[in-house]
Parts: sequence; structure tokens; C-alpha cells
Amino acid sequence: MPLDLTGRLVRLARADDPRLHDYVGLTDMQLRTRTEPEAGLFIAEGEKVIARAVDAGYPMRSMLLSDKWLPVMGPVLERTNAPVYVGGIDLLEQVTGFHVHRGALAAMSRLPLPDPAALLERSQRVVVLEKVNNHTNIGAIFRSAAALGMDAVLLAPDCADPLYRRAVRVSMGTVFAVPYARLGADPDGPPWPRALDLLAEHGYRRLALTPAPDAIDLRELRLGPREKVALLLGSEGEGLSPRAFAACDLRVRIPMAPGVDSLNVAAAAAVACYALTGTG
Repeated sequence: MPLDLTGRLVRLARADDPRLHDYVGLTDMQLRTRTEPEAGLFIAEGEKVIARAVDAGYPMRSMLLSDKWLPVMGPVLERTNAPVYVGGIDLLEQVTGFHVHRGALAAMSRLPLPDPAALLERSQRVVVLEKVNNHTNIGAIFRSAAALGMDAVLLAPDCADPLYRRAVRVSMGTVFAVPYARLGADPDGPPWPRALDLLAEHGYRRLALTPAPDAIDLRELRLGPREKVALLLGSEGEGLSPRAFAACDLRVRIPMAPGVDSLNVAAAAAVACYALTGTG
């Protein structure tokens, strides 16, 4: 049965159509990382990512795609009532600022973030990030967290937006599969890093990942049955701040070959998450 888009399909004639406001200037990261959260939206790119966003319950505001992608996106469009804007590749590039080689973009509405305390209450293994402000790293960490069975991710206020287009793309849409919350961002609650006390209040053992040679080798880590664990990682280069380190119960490290001092934070997160899956 052919897809019925009566009343929803709009064939574009101009790149300055005001209905395309959500998609204008997608390459301006500084602008988009500020305006998208303020407007309560994010951009999903590509068939799989858009489908995963819809599966996760994010409402679609609209879709922007080229003609040849209309049949491909049909199964997703059947599950929404959003308008569908269709135009040539050149016109899409004028609107967005880049070549839309994945064929389809969707403007999605954000959902309210869960309360950190409620998230911790129903979790056992969580990843906590401080000053991880590179969107590629954020996306890769979420992908590892999802693949390796972490229950949640908690973000300091200075971490990058997991729903920024690049982070979503790198994660392959797994940012929609792992619950996350901002810790220390509530103006009525304790600021970061004092907000890390919430982890202790919910029974979590806080592990700081560091290349320091006196830290415990992750291979030697022993945790009790069903012990709650929070793995803390900091930014590239600087790592965790001194105050975040001080809030942790234990320092752990990934053993390195001679002459190599550390891994990229996303790679380190993957190794450490894998190590935690075999403990407790």
C-alpha cells in the first residue's frame, strides 16, 4: 500500500522558506549548541538514527529529505504526523550548509531529562563525565556505554550536548538508548562537583579513571555482588578536576604499554566499561 502523505508533503521551491528554520545553518556549532536546547529541539541524521529516535519516543517536528529518500523513510513517516519537506540536493545544501549525503534529516523535540536521583535509584553501573566537551567523544562514549551494558550516563554541566547532531551520528543513535541526566545543573541543588555526593547517598562506589601509576589496575579490581559503581572520566589532557578526584572513593587505571601514557577518553571509557561488566 503506497505511503499516504496527503496534507503533509511539501515540495520546496526556496531555501529561505521560513518553515525550514530548524534546519538553517547546521554547521554553525557554536550557534546550534546554544539555540537547539533553548528551542527544545535536536537534529537526527540518516535512516537508522531517525528511526531510533522515533523508537525512543522523541516526537518528530518535521523531516527534510531529497526525493529518492522518500520511499526509504516511508516506514518511519508512517509512524508520525509530522510535515515532510522534500527538495533537491542543491537546495538542501543551501539550507543546511553541507551536503546531506545521508539523504534525510529530522527535527525532533527533546524530552525532559530524568531526575538524577531517580536515575541512580534504578541503576547499578553508571558513567559520569566531567568537561568532556568534544561531541565526537560524547557520541563514542554513549555508544560504548550502550554496547557494554551501562545503565546510565551522568554529565557535569560543562559537558557537550549528547543530542547535538555530530554526537548523535557518532553514537549511531545509541544516545537514545542510554538514560542520561545533568548532575549539578539544578540551580536549587548542590553545584558540581559537590553534586557527586548524590552518588554516595545512593550507595555508589565512585571510581576515578586516571593514568596515574599508583592507581589500581582495573584487572585487579574486585567489587561485591551487585555493588553499585560510578565510573568517572574527565576531559582530554586534563582529566578529572582535583575536586572531582577528591570526591571519589578509589582511583583506577588501564595498564599501558611502555612509552604510552594514556588513551583517548572515548577509548578509555570503552575499555573501562568492558572491565566493569565482568565485576560484581
